[in-house]
Amino acid sequence: MPPALLIAGTHSGCGKTTVTLGIMAALRQRGFTVQPFKCGPDFIDPSLHLAVTGRVSRNLDIRMCGPDWVRQCFRRHAPADSQSISVIEGVMGLFDGGSGSAAELAALLGVPVLLVIDVRSMAESAAAVLRGFESLDPRVRVAGVIFNQVGSAKHLQLVSEEVRRHCQAEIIGWLPRESGISLPSRHLGLHMGTETAIDRQRLVSLIEEHLDLDRLIQLAGEAQAPEAACAPLPQPVCRVRLGVAWDEAFCFYYQDNLDLLRAAGAEIVLFSPLHDKALPEKLDGLYFGGGYPELHAAQLAANESLRAEVLAFSHAGRPVYGECGGFMYLCEAVADSDGPLHPMAGVFPVTARMGQRLRRLGYCRAELREDCLLGPAGSVLSGHEFHYSDIDPMPEQVRRVYALDDGRAEGYLLGNTLAGYVHLHWGGSPEAAGWFVRAMSVV
Repeated sequence: MPPALLIAGTHSGCGKTTVTLGIMAALRQRGFTVQPFKCGPDFIDPSLHLAVTGRVSRNLDIRMCGPDWVRQCFRRHAPADSQSISVIEGVMGLFDGGSGSAAELAALLGVPVLLVIDVRSMAESAAAVLRGFESLDPRVRVAGVIFNQVGSAKHLQLVSEEVRRHCQAEIIGWLPRESGISLPSRHLGLHMGTETAIDRQRLVSLIEEHLDLDRLIQLAGEAQAPEAACAPLPQPVCRVRLGVAWDEAFCFYYQDNLDLLRAAGAEIVLFSPLHDKALPEKLDGLYFGGGYPELHAAQLAANESLRAEVLAFSHAGRPVYGECGGFMYLCEAVADSDGPLHPMAGVFPVTARMGQRLRRLGYCRAELREDCLLGPAGSVLSGHEFHYSDIDPMPEQVRRVYALDDGRAEGYLLGNTLAGYVHLHWGGSPEAAGWFVRAMSVV
C-alpha cells in the first residue's frame, strides 16, 4: 500500500497547517518524494503544499466528489515506492464536516492519523481530549499525537505523563510556544503559497528537533488503503484551446478539473487579466476561476484593453465560464467595502460589492435546469461556496441555470457565458468537462 498518513487537528487554528508543512519539508529534505493531499474543498492549503513539496496537491473531498472518485484520485496520485510518502492535511477538527470530515477520509483510505493538539492553557486535560478522539469512531486509528504550543519542560512533562497513562496514541513530538513560525492570513484564510515566504529551513529544524520523524515514517508505512481500480479519465471529444485566467487575482482552481479538461481534449492556455493587454490567439473558450479580484480591482480595472476583449469574446457567443472571483470579474464592476467602484468586464449588468462579513460558506449541489456549457438539463453538479461579496439584484431576463439544494436559483447564463459564486468540482460529474470542451468546438 502507498505509505501515507493524515495530519488532523482537534479544531481549526490548532496548528495543523504549520505541522503539516513542517513534516512535508522535513521529509523532502531527507530525500523522500512527498505527495500532498488536502481533505476538503480548500484552495489555499494546496498552494502552500506545492510551495513546500514541489508537487501539485490534490483535494480529497468525499462530500463533494463521492467516495469512489476520492479513492481513485488517491490511488492515481499516491506513489507506492518506499521513498515516497503521501501526506494528507485534514480540515477543521478531525470529526468536523460530517461525511466530508477528515475522520471519514481516514477511514475510507485506511490511513493512520496524527492528531495535533494545541495544549496552550491546558495540561493533564490533554489526555482527556486525546482519549475522546481515540474512542469516538473505531474505524479511525489515531496512531500518534503532536503537542503544539508547549510552554516549558514542566508543561510538556505534565501533558506527556497523563497521555501515556490514559491513551493509546504514541507521542510523536511537540512544538514550542515560541516557534518563530507564523503564516499570514486575511479574509479568505492564509496567504497563497506563491505569496508567502515560508521559512523552510526553520520548519525543518523544528520538526527534526522536536518530532520523532523516524517513527512517523514507520507509521506512514502502516497505511492499509483498500484496493481501488482507477477509472480512466474521459477520452478526448475534440481539440480546443481554452484560455484559463491565472495570476495573483485568479488562482483558485481544482487541479482535477484542469486534468479532466485536458483529457477531454482542451489545450490549457494561461493568461493574466492583470498583466496581459490582449487575450491569447485562437482561443475557443475562457475559464475564470476564483481568487482575489477584490485585492487587485484597481489594476484589473486599469487593464481596459483586456476587459474589452473579454466582453467582445462573450458577446460573440464564445463559451465563457466563471466561478466566484471569476464571476465578479465578469460583472459590471466590483465595489470595495468602503465604496470605490472598479469597472470590470461588464458581461453581467450588476455590481459585486465586498462586505465585512462572510456571505456564504458551505457545500451545495446544483441541478441544471436547462442544457448549458456543463451538461444537459437534469445533471447534478457538486460544489462549494465561500465569499464575502454579493451582487446587486440580477435582472430577471438573465437566466438562472442552477437549482441549488437550498432553494436558490443561481448559475447565471447570458448568451454562452455561464458564471456564479459556486466553485464546482467535477470529480463526481467528470462528463461536465467533455460538455464544456464540446461547447467550445461547435461555436
